[in-house]
Amino acid sequence: MRYEIAPLYCRPWTINGMTPKLIESHYENNYGGAVTRLNAISEELEALDPSTTPAHVIRRLKQDETAALNSVALHELYFASLGGDGRAVPEMMASALARDFGSVDRWRREFIALAEALDGGAGWVLLTWLPRAGRLINQTISEGGQAVAGGITVLALDMYEHAYHLDFGANAVAYVATFMRNIAWNAVQDRYEDAITVKPPRPLQQKEFGDLPAISVEEVKAMLDSGTPVQLIDTRPRHYSSRAQDIVAGAVWRDPERVDEWIGALSKSAPVVTFCVYGFHIGCQTATTLRQAGFDARYMAGGHFAWKAVKGPVKLFAADAPPEA
Repeated sequence: MRYEIAPLYCRPWTINGMTPKLIESHYENNYGGAVTRLNAISEELEALDPSTTPAHVIRRLKQDETAALNSVALHELYFASLGGDGRAVPEMMASALARDFGSVDRWRREFIALAEALDGGAGWVLLTWLPRAGRLINQTISEGGQAVAGGITVLALDMYEHAYHLDFGANAVAYVATFMRNIAWNAVQDRYEDAITVKPPRPLQQKEFGDLPAISVEEVKAMLDSGTPVQLIDTRPRHYSSRAQDIVAGAVWRDPERVDEWIGALSKSAPVVTFCVYGFHIGCQTATTLRQAGFDARYMAGGHFAWKAVKGPVKLFAADAPPEA
């Protein structure tokens, strides 16, 4: 594949505090060099035979490709981030920054702090949208390192010396302040609007239990921690529970195949949460049965192992050993 160089997004003569010479050198030598390097790596990868090429050669080339791809993409974002009034944050973007950082000023101070922490080093400071989390974060990457998986960067600040030494020498602090003064917020907001349309990874869908209410392990843990009344029932099948070493602290085990024998001991004044090993069929089926009987019942998504994954407290299962059949 042949990668093409993108036109220079910003107008160098409009940037307050940076000379056209700096922008032109950055674009021609560093961005242009990254595109050239990426094409050379791409050609080398296309020419080799993966079945006969030593693994270490392929690994090195793919690592080099990642670094070059990042350099090309981030340089394009960097130039596209310049050329505006950095003080004039549009309403939509200001609201997003306030939502995810507390305020625009709080975001700005964190972003600048990350940039100044790279003074004398090398790297990028990025404002990135995470579809999975539904929020913006600041992050730094260096030496071609990978950014957060699945993230979509909307603002990029180049902190390599080539980005500022012609104008600022070793004064990276002044360069960062100049960049912040020249952010093209309308362009950043356009990229943000595009980014938020990207859907996160599809969640687990259990069509059989599509209408059955679920509750997360974090919500259950918060209920237990706060003393909120909840009837927490471990419904792992007997063939599994008989070999289990631990049980969720605060839960009792009940045989899911003998619901009729223990349902009468439950209270209808407190919610019921059922769970199985992984949060699939058994916990869902038991919750369905309890709801049909008039209980406020939900299943705990992720089950026993999701609880352990969030370091929820457990105790020895022997303390609540299942009764003999």
